[in-house]
Amino acid sequence: MKLFFVLALAATANAQYFSAGWVPGQAVTAEPAAPTAGRGVPPTAQNSKPAEPFSFSTLLDINKILTSEPVKGLFDKAGINITERLEAAAVTPWDDRIPLITDDNYFDMVVNEQMTEEEERERTWVIIVSASSSRQESISKFVDTIFDDTYNETLIAGDLPNVRFARINYLNVTYVTTKWNLWNAPAIVILKDRGRTLRFYRPNQLRIANGAFREFILREGWTVTPPWSSAFAPGGSREFILEFVAIWMTKLYLLTIRVPRWIMLLVSGSIASFAINLFHGWGGLKNAPVPKPVAPPPAAAAAAPVAPVPEAAPASPSKAKQRKGKGKK
Repeated sequence: MKLFFVLALAATANAQYFSAGWVPGQAVTAEPAAPTAGRGVPPTAQNSKPAEPFSFSTLLDINKILTSEPVKGLFDKAGINITERLEAAAVTPWDDRIPLITDDNYFDMVVNEQMTEEEERERTWVIIVSASSSRQESISKFVDTIFDDTYNETLIAGDLPNVRFARINYLNVTYVTTKWNLWNAPAIVILKDRGRTLRFYRPNQLRIANGAFREFILREGWTVTPPWSSAFAPGGSREFILEFVAIWMTKLYLLTIRVPRWIMLLVSGSIASFAINLFHGWGGLKNAPVPKPVAPPPAAAAAAPVAPVPEAAPASPSKAKQRKGKGKK
């Protein structure tokens, strides 16, 4: 009975779930098409993009806040096009043709560069460590302009085939600058031997204006300067210390950039204010209490009454007359 019931259900089922199979002499049909919208796949699932992961820094990004419709409307009423202002601030003043060295591409670009033994001996990297593009001070702007002009002149002349120019944004690179023990910008770095030979120059240590920097590169003027050879330099006995510090500072940097900059400034200012108030409160001199006058005991005050001050006795009239008489003589 159960078998008969199952066969009856199978006979009444939709024919699209069953296939008679291929019969000899029958043409081969194409593979069934992939399911489309209306055949089990929602229409929104075809063109939808994967949702971006939630990010606290993206939610509180100052650029997104300023370009939101309410804030943008307020700036428009004040006659300020905030979108153009933000776009102008985002434009970098540096030459885009000069490659940027970062923590991610340093090893691929410099250390593990594919070249022959002869090219490796001749390869020289001229690197400028620039301050952030948003903080173009007078010295930084001057050095960046000279560096970009020197690169452009060298590119036109084509007389330095073994020299590579590059730039490091100091505020966006942590591992490389820490490994080099470089703590301020701007600076010029001459790198050879895949990063094992380094020379550092401050802007006040070189003549770079009026074509002097290009002449310095043409004549290989860095050869008169000894390379960095301290214990912390590449190959030194204490190189591992800077390596350790560089790795952990990079991890800390990657953690802090997730927080918006304006929140970091707010939090750091609050911590600094609390620390200053705390340190100023420790060890301060306390005002000594003013001693109160001690009143004498009642018994002593009663035993020693204050004697009245005697008044001067008036002069007798006889003596006054005698003085007058002496004056007449």
